[in-house]
Amino acid sequence: MRAPPEVCVLFLSLLAPGFLYTMNNIPALQEPLPILGMGMVILGFVLLLLFIIVPNKMKVDPLFYVFAQFSFTCMVGLTNALEQDGFISGFMGFYLKMGEPHLSTAYAVMMSYWEGIINFVLFLTIIHRMFKGKSYRSLGLLWAGSSIAHQIVHIPGVVIGKYGSNIRPAFWRNVPFFLVPFWAASVLFSRPREIPVIPADKISMEQKKGLLSRPVDLLLSILLLGAMAFSVFRGFVVLECPLDACFTYIYQYEPYLKDPVGFPRVMMLVYFFYALPLLTVFIYGLKTPGCSWMLDWTIFFAGAMAQTQWCHIGASLHSRTPFTYRVPADKWWPVITLNVLLAAVPALLALRCCTNPAYFMKPVPKGQTTNEKKKN
Repeated sequence: MRAPPEVCVLFLSLLAPGFLYTMNNIPALQEPLPILGMGMVILGFVLLLLFIIVPNKMKVDPLFYVFAQFSFTCMVGLTNALEQDGFISGFMGFYLKMGEPHLSTAYAVMMSYWEGIINFVLFLTIIHRMFKGKSYRSLGLLWAGSSIAHQIVHIPGVVIGKYGSNIRPAFWRNVPFFLVPFWAASVLFSRPREIPVIPADKISMEQKKGLLSRPVDLLLSILLLGAMAFSVFRGFVVLECPLDACFTYIYQYEPYLKDPVGFPRVMMLVYFFYALPLLTVFIYGLKTPGCSWMLDWTIFFAGAMAQTQWCHIGASLHSRTPFTYRVPADKWWPVITLNVLLAAVPALLALRCCTNPAYFMKPVPKGQTTNEKKKN
């Protein structure tokens, strides 16, 4: 490649608003089936360009094409977010009318901002590191967690929410974007992680410490227990538990949970059935030495929680959410604080595992130095 690969991907991604503007001004392309067909054609065209710009002699990681294609869709998402918030116009009208009407909701706008900014930067960084021969496994797992969580909430939320009766063919283009991150995550998990070798005596010393002798881990365990309790409580709330506490919370603190769009309800159930077991095993991992899987799964989970909580917090405050479902002004601080903590705790746990992994590693032979690298 004459230009750095991340520059080429950036250029291709910037073509997305042009395609949208063109389709928004050609009536023949604004029917449900042509929208789906043109979407597939454009993605195919982008993939073809990627094959062309990558020299045949260059060995390319298949994940490059995944990240490059998703980068293109990130620009579509950012265009949608900017148009819904009134910064631009003339790009998404046809798609919201005949493609995916739910993209005008507050949740979808926040989701689009995450895709267009956070994921896009992640993709360019990963592609840069990929072609420089540097490790990008952790960044890839961070993206995989956020992308899978996004689609697990997004697709069922549309189906069971108020937009479920108005699903157009273009909605089904989400299926490959739901499946591909699972494949990418399996590829990334199967690859060996690269971490510094830590002498056996240091690992042994760390692993002999009880939880009470590790104040950071003790604090994280307490915070994880709090996150579990909050997840269980809000799961009961969206399941319409008759307890007074649940009734009070949904009406006086977080009425967004009963927004008919369906996304907040699905998210709370995802936390209840999927995040809760992971939080439980993370507490086990902090208590039990040698759980090397903590080094990967905490990153994956941190990405998932950051994405979902960003969308949830933003949507509960956004002007596109009806006033009756927004967080009441007098309850703003406790509700937002709890939700921010729910996103921050997994991130802090992942940071703790990555910066000081000795407790989670298996003993290594003495004589190795911390400057060496090993495949674990």
